[in-house]
Amino acid sequence: MKTFALTAAAFAALTASPLAAMDAITEADSDGNGTYSLEELQAAFPDLTEETFATIDANADGEADLAEVKAAEEAGLLPTAG
Repeated sequence: MKTFALTAAAFAALTASPLAAMDAITEADSDGNGTYSLEELQAAFPDLTEETFATIDANADGEADLAEVKAAEEAGLLPTAG
């Protein structure tokens, strides 16, 4: 039983981090337009610089969409919550 409890706790910890990161990203879209401005992402990720945002904004439209944000996380440009 003890092994099951430890395994369940480890699983919960591993799956909670991506969910917490998704919540932070979803909440960052303060105007609800489906994309993220530099200011919105800086609210969620205070260390984000204009240069890094320009890299995240792959199509250079001045906004990062969810795919660009996810790619940035995968590339290590944005931290995943944890």
